[in-house]
Amino acid sequence: MRLLVPLYENPADRPEAWRRLFNAAPRLYGVVLNPASGVGTAPDAAFADVAVRLRSAGVRLLGYADTAYGARRHAEVLEELDRYQAWYGTDGAFLDQVAGSPAELPEYARLAALARRRGVRTIVFNHGTHPEYGYVEHADLLVTFEGDWTSYLTARSPDWTRRVPPGRLCHLVYGVPAGQADRVAAVAEERGAGVCCAVPGGLPHPWDALPEQLETA
Repeated sequence: MRLLVPLYENPADRPEAWRRLFNAAPRLYGVVLNPASGVGTAPDAAFADVAVRLRSAGVRLLGYADTAYGARRHAEVLEELDRYQAWYGTDGAFLDQVAGSPAELPEYARLAALARRRGVRTIVFNHGTHPEYGYVEHADLLVTFEGDWTSYLTARSPDWTRRVPPGRLCHLVYGVPAGQADRVAAVAEERGAGVCCAVPGGLPHPWDALPEQLETA
Protein backbone atom coordinates (compact mmCIF):
# COMPACT_ATOMS: atom_id res chain seq x y z
CA MET A 1 0.00 0.00 0.00
CA ARG A 2 1.54 3.30 -1.12
CA LEU A 3 0.67 6.66 0.41
CA LEU A 4 -0.61 9.78 -1.34
CA VAL A 5 -0.01 12.66 1.06
CA PRO A 6 -1.94 15.94 0.78
CA LEU A 7 -0.10 17.90 3.49
CA TYR A 8 -1.72 21.34 3.27
CA GLU A 9 0.66 23.08 5.66
CA ASN A 10 3.50 25.47 4.92
CA PRO A 11 6.92 23.84 5.33
CA ALA A 12 8.14 26.92 7.20
CA ASP A 13 5.51 26.23 9.87
CA ARG A 14 5.82 22.42 9.94
CA PRO A 15 9.44 21.58 9.03
CA GLU A 16 9.51 18.31 11.00
CA ALA A 17 6.46 16.94 9.16
CA TRP A 18 8.06 17.67 5.80
CA ARG A 19 11.35 16.08 6.92
CA ARG A 20 9.44 12.88 7.60
CA LEU A 21 8.24 12.94 3.99
CA PHE A 22 11.83 13.05 2.72
CA ASN A 23 12.69 9.99 4.81
CA ALA A 24 9.54 8.14 3.73
CA ALA A 25 10.14 8.63 0.00
CA PRO A 26 10.07 4.91 -0.99
CA ARG A 27 6.59 4.50 0.56
CA LEU A 28 5.01 7.44 -1.25
CA TYR A 29 2.91 7.45 -4.38
CA GLY A 30 3.25 11.22 -4.32
CA VAL A 31 2.92 14.47 -2.36
CA VAL A 32 0.36 17.17 -3.16
CA LEU A 33 1.71 20.73 -3.11
CA ASN A 34 -0.94 23.28 -2.16
CA PRO A 35 0.60 26.60 -1.08
CA ALA A 36 -2.55 28.77 -1.13
CA SER A 37 -5.63 26.66 -1.96
CA GLY A 38 -3.88 26.48 -5.31
CA VAL A 39 -0.55 27.70 -6.57
CA GLY A 40 -0.97 31.29 -5.34
CA THR A 41 0.21 34.51 -6.94
CA ALA A 42 3.98 34.17 -6.39
CA PRO A 43 6.49 31.42 -5.60
CA ASP A 44 6.81 30.43 -1.94
CA ALA A 45 10.45 29.89 -0.95
CA ALA A 46 9.64 27.24 1.65
CA PHE A 47 7.66 25.17 -0.84
CA ALA A 48 10.37 25.63 -3.48
CA ASP A 49 12.96 24.26 -1.05
CA VAL A 50 10.99 21.14 -0.10
CA ALA A 51 10.08 20.56 -3.74
CA VAL A 52 13.78 20.34 -4.64
CA ARG A 53 14.43 17.92 -1.79
CA LEU A 54 11.43 15.72 -2.58
CA ARG A 55 12.36 15.54 -6.26
CA SER A 56 15.91 14.58 -5.28
CA ALA A 57 14.44 11.75 -3.18
CA GLY A 58 12.48 10.51 -6.19
CA VAL A 59 9.06 11.63 -4.94
CA ARG A 60 6.32 12.46 -7.44
CA LEU A 61 5.08 16.07 -6.95
CA LEU A 62 1.45 16.91 -7.72
CA GLY A 63 0.23 20.48 -8.02
CA TYR A 64 -3.21 21.07 -6.48
CA ALA A 65 -5.85 22.70 -8.69
CA ASP A 66 -9.58 22.97 -8.03
CA THR A 67 -11.80 22.22 -11.04
CA ALA A 68 -15.09 23.16 -9.28
CA TYR A 69 -16.88 20.11 -10.70
CA GLY A 70 -16.38 21.37 -14.23
CA ALA A 71 -17.39 24.99 -13.60
CA ARG A 72 -13.85 26.35 -13.76
CA ARG A 73 -12.46 27.20 -17.21
CA HIS A 74 -9.80 24.88 -18.58
CA ALA A 75 -7.52 27.83 -19.32
CA GLU A 76 -7.43 28.81 -15.63
CA VAL A 77 -6.63 25.29 -14.49
CA LEU A 78 -3.90 24.86 -17.11
CA GLU A 79 -2.35 28.22 -16.28
CA GLU A 80 -2.18 27.15 -12.64
CA LEU A 81 -0.51 23.87 -13.58
CA ASP A 82 2.00 25.79 -15.71
CA ARG A 83 2.95 27.88 -12.67
CA TYR A 84 3.40 24.79 -10.51
CA GLN A 85 5.82 23.41 -13.10
CA ALA A 86 7.73 26.69 -13.41
CA TRP A 87 7.95 27.45 -9.68
CA TYR A 88 8.19 24.00 -8.08
CA GLY A 89 9.09 21.55 -10.83
CA THR A 90 5.96 19.46 -10.37
CA ASP A 91 5.54 16.44 -12.62
CA GLY A 92 1.85 15.85 -11.96
CA ALA A 93 -1.51 17.39 -11.13
CA PHE A 94 -3.96 16.71 -8.31
CA LEU A 95 -7.27 17.91 -9.73
CA ASP A 96 -9.78 18.45 -6.95
CA GLN A 97 -13.59 18.51 -7.00
CA VAL A 98 -13.76 16.48 -10.18
CA ALA A 99 -17.23 15.61 -11.45
CA GLY A 100 -18.14 11.97 -11.89
CA SER A 101 -21.19 11.84 -14.15
CA PRO A 102 -21.22 10.92 -17.86
CA ALA A 103 -22.23 14.48 -18.82
CA GLU A 104 -18.92 16.03 -17.71
CA LEU A 105 -16.70 13.18 -18.90
CA PRO A 106 -15.85 14.67 -22.35
CA GLU A 107 -14.70 17.94 -20.78
CA TYR A 108 -12.48 16.20 -18.25
CA ALA A 109 -11.06 14.01 -21.00
CA ARG A 110 -10.17 17.19 -22.89
CA LEU A 111 -8.66 18.83 -19.79
CA ALA A 112 -6.49 15.79 -19.12
CA ALA A 113 -5.31 15.66 -22.73
CA LEU A 114 -4.42 19.36 -22.71
CA ALA A 115 -2.54 19.00 -19.42
CA ARG A 116 -0.48 16.10 -20.79
CA ARG A 117 0.47 18.15 -23.84
CA ARG A 118 1.89 20.74 -21.43
CA GLY A 119 4.14 18.20 -19.74
CA VAL A 120 1.93 16.91 -16.90
CA ARG A 121 2.97 13.27 -16.59
CA THR A 122 0.71 12.11 -13.75
CA ILE A 123 -2.94 13.14 -13.42
CA VAL A 124 -4.99 12.45 -10.30
CA PHE A 125 -8.75 12.98 -10.40
CA ASN A 126 -10.17 13.56 -6.91
CA HIS A 127 -13.84 12.65 -7.26
CA GLY A 128 -14.22 11.85 -3.59
CA THR A 129 -16.70 9.16 -4.60
CA HIS A 130 -16.99 6.58 -7.36
CA PRO A 131 -17.38 8.18 -10.80
CA GLU A 132 -18.53 6.64 -14.03
CA TYR A 133 -16.10 3.98 -15.22
CA GLY A 134 -15.07 6.05 -18.26
CA TYR A 135 -13.03 8.46 -16.12
CA VAL A 136 -10.47 5.69 -15.55
CA GLU A 137 -9.26 6.12 -19.12
CA HIS A 138 -8.16 9.72 -18.60
CA ALA A 139 -6.34 9.77 -15.24
CA ASP A 140 -3.48 7.80 -13.74
CA LEU A 141 -5.12 7.69 -10.31
CA LEU A 142 -8.74 8.19 -9.24
CA VAL A 143 -9.63 9.15 -5.66
CA THR A 144 -12.86 7.22 -5.25
CA PHE A 145 -13.36 7.97 -1.57
CA GLU A 146 -12.68 11.10 0.47
CA GLY A 147 -14.47 11.28 3.77
CA ASP A 148 -14.51 10.45 7.45
CA TRP A 149 -13.63 7.18 9.14
CA THR A 150 -17.18 6.28 10.11
CA SER A 151 -18.46 6.67 6.55
CA TYR A 152 -15.51 4.73 5.20
CA LEU A 153 -16.29 1.62 7.18
CA THR A 154 -19.75 1.33 5.61
CA ALA A 155 -18.91 2.56 2.07
CA ARG A 156 -19.41 0.25 -0.88
CA SER A 157 -17.57 -0.02 -4.20
CA PRO A 158 -19.22 -0.59 -7.59
CA ASP A 159 -18.43 -3.74 -9.55
CA TRP A 160 -16.22 -1.93 -12.07
CA THR A 161 -13.51 -1.38 -9.45
CA ARG A 162 -12.66 -5.09 -9.73
CA ARG A 163 -11.59 -4.53 -13.34
CA VAL A 164 -9.12 -1.77 -12.49
CA PRO A 165 -5.54 -2.44 -11.28
CA PRO A 166 -5.14 -1.50 -7.58
CA GLY A 167 -2.54 1.14 -8.39
CA ARG A 168 -5.18 3.20 -10.18
CA LEU A 169 -7.51 3.82 -7.19
CA CYS A 170 -6.99 5.83 -4.00
CA HIS A 171 -8.90 6.39 -0.74
CA LEU A 172 -8.42 9.49 1.43
CA VAL A 173 -9.80 9.04 4.96
CA TYR A 174 -9.81 11.56 7.82
CA GLY A 175 -10.87 11.40 11.45
CA VAL A 176 -9.11 8.05 11.82
CA PRO A 177 -8.70 6.94 15.46
CA ALA A 178 -5.21 6.28 16.77
CA GLY A 179 -3.91 2.88 15.80
CA GLN A 180 -6.39 2.37 12.95
CA ALA A 181 -4.37 3.61 9.96
CA ASP A 182 -3.29 0.08 9.04
CA ARG A 183 -6.93 -1.00 9.12
CA VAL A 184 -7.70 1.70 6.55
CA ALA A 185 -4.95 0.26 4.36
CA ALA A 186 -6.39 -3.23 4.74
CA VAL A 187 -9.92 -2.08 3.88
CA ALA A 188 -8.59 -0.12 0.91
CA GLU A 189 -6.85 -3.22 -0.37
CA GLU A 190 -10.03 -5.28 0.04
CA ARG A 191 -11.89 -2.69 -2.05
CA GLY A 192 -9.35 -2.66 -4.85
CA ALA A 193 -7.37 0.48 -3.97
CA GLY A 194 -3.59 0.37 -3.89
CA VAL A 195 -3.05 3.94 -2.66
CA CYS A 196 -4.45 5.59 0.47
CA CYS A 197 -3.99 8.20 3.16
CA ALA A 198 -5.44 8.02 6.69
CA VAL A 199 -5.11 11.06 8.97
CA PRO A 200 -6.43 11.83 12.46
CA GLY A 201 -7.83 15.32 11.89
CA GLY A 202 -11.37 16.22 10.89
CA LEU A 203 -13.24 19.00 9.15
CA PRO A 204 -12.83 21.83 8.32
CA HIS A 205 -9.11 21.14 7.75
CA PRO A 206 -8.28 17.43 7.90
CA TRP A 207 -5.15 17.56 5.73
CA ASP A 208 -2.93 19.32 8.25
CA ALA A 209 -1.18 16.17 9.44
CA LEU A 210 0.73 13.22 8.07
CA PRO A 211 -0.78 9.75 7.86
CA GLU A 212 -0.22 7.91 11.12
CA GLN A 213 2.26 5.49 9.51
CA LEU A 214 4.61 8.44 8.98
CA GLU A 215 3.87 10.32 12.20
CA THR A 216 4.99 7.30 14.22
CA ALA A 217 7.85 6.21 11.98
